[in-house]
Amino acid sequence: MAELERRATAAAPAQSAQNAQALDIEGLPAMLGRLGDNVMTLVDAKIGLAKVELKEEAAAYGSKIAMIAVGGALAAIGFALLNVAVAFFMARLFFYSFTPPISYALGFVVTGVLYLVIGAVLVVVMKNRLAAINPAPERTIEELRKDKQWLKKEL
Repeated sequence: MAELERRATAAAPAQSAQNAQALDIEGLPAMLGRLGDNVMTLVDAKIGLAKVELKEEAAAYGSKIAMIAVGGALAAIGFALLNVAVAFFMARLFFYSFTPPISYALGFVVTGVLYLVIGAVLVVVMKNRLAAINPAPERTIEELRKDKQWLKKEL
């Protein structure tokens, strides 16, 4: 009888260990399910935060872009008025040599030609500078060449 009790007490811890292991195995899918749900909740929260941030930044950029547009329009109006003033100044230089309509016409023509020359020089200079730039990504091409040589050696 004492032998039977010893076996029962020795088997009890083994059985409880098996029961605990069975509970762990049965609880593992539930734990993984909860973990997946928690990860999805976290991802949803992060996406929601990103959306809110993007909306705030878009609103800030929108207002700044609107102000830039207003500033650009005002600058264009100022530039146009400055050009008219320069043309009238040029016309005043011709005022004593020609009749008023011709002097005004010459003033605007001289101003227009002046801006055409300045613009053409700027275009040619920038075109030459742009032509001097090599748009190819040289470092990437060199790395690809090295990879190609390495692959040839390996194969």
